[in-house]
This record gives sequence, C-alpha cells and structure tokens, in this order.
Amino acid sequence: MRDERLSVRAQVLLWAVQRASAAVLAVCVIVHLITIIYAVRNGLSAAEILGRTRGNAGWAAFYVLFVLAVAVHAPIGLRNVLAETFNWRGGGPDILVMAIALTLAMWGFRAVIAVFI
Repeated sequence: MRDERLSVRAQVLLWAVQRASAAVLAVCVIVHLITIIYAVRNGLSAAEILGRTRGNAGWAAFYVLFVLAVAVHAPIGLRNVLAETFNWRGGGPDILVMAIALTLAMWGFRAVIAVFI
C-alpha cells in the first residue's frame, strides 16, 4: 500500500537518498573495520589510538561523513518498516524518525568531538 501523504517524487527521492547513504555506509564500515583490525594487530592501546586521532582533520571528516550517513539511512529505513509492518503512516512516524535522526546525529557528532578535538 502506498503512503498517500508522499508524492511519487518524494518517495523516489527517499529511496535514492537511502541507497546513496547505504553506499557511503558500506565504504565507511569497511574502512572502520580495517582500521580496527590494524589497531588490534599492532597492539595499539586506547591512549595510542587517541594520540593518533586527536586533531586529525582527515579522520574527523571521515567520521562526520559516517555519522551523517547513519543519521540519514537508519530513519528512512525505520520509517518504511513502520509503514509496512504496522501500517503506521502520516505525521506520527515522520516526527518519530526525525527525532531519531536528530538523536543519532547528536550522539555521533558528540563522539566525533570527543575523539578528535
């Protein structure tokens, strides 16, 4: 069943944005995992990792991109799950997923600031 509140154009835009954010997430997850494996295999402590990341604009930018991709991708998917599973449509789920998106972004940016600045 189609969500009557959204035009076909808006639905296609959400679909495209979710797919684009999925592609960004795939790259970010791979880079993140490779970085973790490198750190573990080389026996780096948390203090050594923070010493290497603090003030590093490149890694900070990477993790800001990662946070943005999560904050966009997850709420769009959750919105679709709510609509398809519970037939919950309209303004309620839109408000809920927007709040979740903002919360994810806030927590993610807080972590980036704590680790890189």
